[in-house]
Amino acid sequence: MAKRAQAQAGDMSRLEMQFDKPHLINSVFGEFDRNLVTIENRLGVYISARGNRIQIEGEAGATARARDVLQDIYTRVQRHEDIDPETVQAIISMSSEPTLEGIVRKDDSGAPTIMIRTRKKTLVPRSATQIPYMEALARDEIIFALGPAGTGKTYLAVAQAVAMLITGAVDRLILSRPAVEAGERLGFLPGDMKEKVDPYLRPIYDALHDTLPVEQVERRIASGEIEIAPLAFMRGRTLADAFIILDEAQNTTPAQMKMFLTRFGMNSRMVICGDPNQVDIPGGATYSGLKDAVDRLEGVDGITTIRFNSSDVVRHPLVGRIVDAYEGTDG
Repeated sequence: MAKRAQAQAGDMSRLEMQFDKPHLINSVFGEFDRNLVTIENRLGVYISARGNRIQIEGEAGATARARDVLQDIYTRVQRHEDIDPETVQAIISMSSEPTLEGIVRKDDSGAPTIMIRTRKKTLVPRSATQIPYMEALARDEIIFALGPAGTGKTYLAVAQAVAMLITGAVDRLILSRPAVEAGERLGFLPGDMKEKVDPYLRPIYDALHDTLPVEQVERRIASGEIEIAPLAFMRGRTLADAFIILDEAQNTTPAQMKMFLTRFGMNSRMVICGDPNQVDIPGGATYSGLKDAVDRLEGVDGITTIRFNSSDVVRHPLVGRIVDAYEGTDG
């Protein structure tokens, strides 16, 4: 546990921390102190370190946040979690969320309350909205996940699907998205139908490879346990004992969305992910099956809707600012 002391003068603050496990300091600071530099740049503080002692100077609220971020990193390092630059950025963003108390700021010996365990990694919430989303993924049958790119909608859904597959909670993963061109034409792409649509499914493959060893992904695809297919291939099927994910759902028509939702079978879970502000089908958002479905089904028992916004982006913080610039802070 880090020991703390704080001295304040007006609105400025000087705060000191001491970590009781010096051998973990390099992991907390990062290579070439990159984690400290990131915290300084994001929060506008100055951090100096000598051994296992740290001094933070700056505006009072910012120094307190910097302390909480360093404490959180230290706690995660003690739990042997990977601390990459994206994780540090996410912890900084989460440090301003009072709703995270007791989840992110767990005591040193405990594990996070909410997590998804896969063969390759354990995932914990990295933004405020990821908390209710991960709870819904573990609990609810049909989930609509709405919001901009980079918020973890599809990635976390794939991780939960993998976790349920490897524990035997479901027998199959069905991963789909509409093969809608954003200014390009499928007919001009080389190869057969699979080769034409694979580029559209690349984000799903990437998420699978992040959560399962490559050889397991290939073996399970070959056996049919994992199926990755365009939305058109879902017609006429009933999907029981399956975890079904529809990505880029904003590019469905209302008829396609109705077809997809009615594939739902016994002992199944269905997650529909999409960004209502990135519709590529003719006619725009007015003709989006995602908007139509949420308008019709939100509030129906057994169906949950989770809305992400730019503050939940867990990529580079510049991505969140780009989303704001294009869509506004409420986009």
